[in-house]
Amino acid sequence: MSGQILVFAANGNVGQPLVAALLAKGEQVKAASRTGTAVGGALGVAVDMDNPSTFATAFEGADRVFLLAPTGSLDITDRLLPVIEAAAARKAKVVLMTALGVDADEAIPYRQVELALERSGTPFVIVRPNWFADNFHTFWKPGIDHGVIAVPAGDGKTSFIDTRDIAESAAAALTTDRFDGRAFNLTGPEALSYGEAAAVLSRVTGKAIAYTPVDDDGFVGILTGAGVPEAYARFLATLFHPVREGWTARVTGDVETLTGHAPRSLATYAQDNAARLA
Repeated sequence: MSGQILVFAANGNVGQPLVAALLAKGEQVKAASRTGTAVGGALGVAVDMDNPSTFATAFEGADRVFLLAPTGSLDITDRLLPVIEAAAARKAKVVLMTALGVDADEAIPYRQVELALERSGTPFVIVRPNWFADNFHTFWKPGIDHGVIAVPAGDGKTSFIDTRDIAESAAAALTTDRFDGRAFNLTGPEALSYGEAAAVLSRVTGKAIAYTPVDDDGFVGILTGAGVPEAYARFLATLFHPVREGWTARVTGDVETLTGHAPRSLATYAQDNAARLA
């Protein structure tokens, strides 16, 4: 593997640390986004997933691709399948990021994309992360600013994963063929309820943060009140059903398998992001 690595959503929560990790390994990286903005020391390239005519320039010189759906996407298959087809036509390896648990049902759009990649004939690795720890300083930050995390998680537990661990796992998959043809379920080192997570954040930041469980409609109301489109807010609400059912409490060793180190704890995430959370 001597060509460039094309990173989609390179300016995102996973894309930015992934670009940094790849550059640190001495790789040549093309940072793909709608704007084509350069990320770190990577070459910026403009790509519109809804316009396959933009793919040729992005793929030029690339023999590996990191792919995920942009935040806010509901049309998962329509956006990702054309990219997989373009990669397969060039025999470019694809590291696809989906989500923990999508392999439970072939009707799930992300699982349909996984299956298409598996059947494409191009080398691949699939990484399925659990809920991001980083959501606490992004999606849930407005609530934290008011001392409350209000989500419809019930008493369910989640093995929150730091996006740096996702990025380092993806970087490992992109820079060796040892993991090709496999799927990895990425989790943090322990499963915590949102109440327990709030206690960790409170202790680290020195700020009182409480967890208030809400129902789906209440959650949608909070999000739409903050400007999130209702359709996407309702989609996010559905993602908490697996949390309430206990399906996101799994803990795996896949981060360590890929990276050689244990995943970061939520406390470590909070300590490293205390300024953002405070």
